[in-house]
Amino acid sequence: MVLGLFKQRRDRIPYGLYGQIVDQARKPVFYSDFGVEDTVDGRFNAIALHASLVFRRMRIMPEPGLALMQEIFDIFMGDMDQALREMGVGDLSVPKKMKLVAEVFYGAAKAYDHAFEEGDDRLLADALLRNVFGADDPGHKGAPALARYVFATELHLSGLSDDRILEGRLEFPEPARFRPT
Repeated sequence: MVLGLFKQRRDRIPYGLYGQIVDQARKPVFYSDFGVEDTVDGRFNAIALHASLVFRRMRIMPEPGLALMQEIFDIFMGDMDQALREMGVGDLSVPKKMKLVAEVFYGAAKAYDHAFEEGDDRLLADALLRNVFGADDPGHKGAPALARYVFATELHLSGLSDDRILEGRLEFPEPARFRPT
């Protein structure tokens, strides 16, 4: 009985963390002020961005943080699989589409990591322009503002203790503070 309760509590943590990622990505300010498209693709890109930021933080954690990160990633991919099925993608096409989802996610995360390593706002804005906004317009007003938010989020997440994350408690900066001008 006690082991069952412990397992239920432990299982809630990855789902709770994923829920916090999704809740942050769905904040209306991203769509109304930053210009992220309020479409299936736009919402996926916003969730993928926030997930990549959390995973970036979790990659430096010792076990069990790495295992927790994998659990959250599995939930994320399961959520995307379910969304594809709900949109009517046939069973035979889902694996191909999921491969594309994973490639898009990893490609974007790699571009964000490169910008962080370089500490380059413009590089990050360009990566966000391609991966979140799906645009090549360097004059897009939301990309530089979103880059400021993303850098602030990365800094904020790096300040969270491992224990806080393992307990299932994330927090993000308020995106409205970084609205485009």
